[in-house]
Amino acid sequence: MLEDLFKVVKTRFNGKETDATVSVDTNIPENIMFKCPRCRATMFVDDYARNNKVCISCNYHGRLSARDRLKLTVDKGSFVEFDSDMISKNPIDFSGYEKKQEELRESTGLKDAVITGECSIRRIKAVIAIMDPSYMMASMGSVVGEKITRAIEIATEKKLPFIAFTASGGARMQEGTVSLMQMAKTSGAVARHNEAGQLYITVLTDPTTGGVTASFASLGDIIIAEPKALIGFAGRRVIEGTIKQRLPDDFQLAEFQMEKGFVDMIVERKKMRSVLSHLMILNNYRPEEI
Repeated sequence: MLEDLFKVVKTRFNGKETDATVSVDTNIPENIMFKCPRCRATMFVDDYARNNKVCISCNYHGRLSARDRLKLTVDKGSFVEFDSDMISKNPIDFSGYEKKQEELRESTGLKDAVITGECSIRRIKAVIAIMDPSYMMASMGSVVGEKITRAIEIATEKKLPFIAFTASGGARMQEGTVSLMQMAKTSGAVARHNEAGQLYITVLTDPTTGGVTASFASLGDIIIAEPKALIGFAGRRVIEGTIKQRLPDDFQLAEFQMEKGFVDMIVERKKMRSVLSHLMILNNYRPEEI
């Protein structure tokens, strides 16, 4: 019975309202073939990686690690990382949190869910923050909030644009109120950066939700999103349960958010570097002379 139910759910997730008894091919060799979670097309993992983790069939933009996104975005050799050794404590003594952190540091090579630093993009200097969903779904704890706040403050001091690539499940529940405090702290840093007359660009990637959406991710002077990125605060089922209405199928996707005025533009990954440099030039930031 449970197996039949699982088949029904799986076929609906795949976008095919077919008989639940129809078999679905799951015998795809690991580390050789990639199956797109949206269109179900298959391709070689190497081809998927060469295309910057974008499906060649439906343009699905997969999740990138912070290091991979850094390579795609900044000029080679220009990145100088901030606060690379900062690690979080266990402020509310959450059971198993310290062990989980140790395991993630070993498996991801990161100290926490965001990388920050100074860089150049097509020879234009900027400060950048990139969240990594492989580390606790890039939830915002004390370290994430502190690193982003410090990066914004450096951008303000040096009169540089600040660019944030967001990808987060929201506030980190394992740090309780300390995590929620990061919303106000990052937002305050953004306000001071704005008062100093500097540019702030946010790039919302899949997914950007919860307390990150409710704070610094939504405060950009220019808000960009990757195609079909999930952007929102509460989950779809929570909202439907609250308002007792069915939401549109594309609710909380980047295209829906742009239609409603929350997002300024949708930019494909292959064009992101060019768009960012053009936006900085339009805001009177100039490339350095070679």
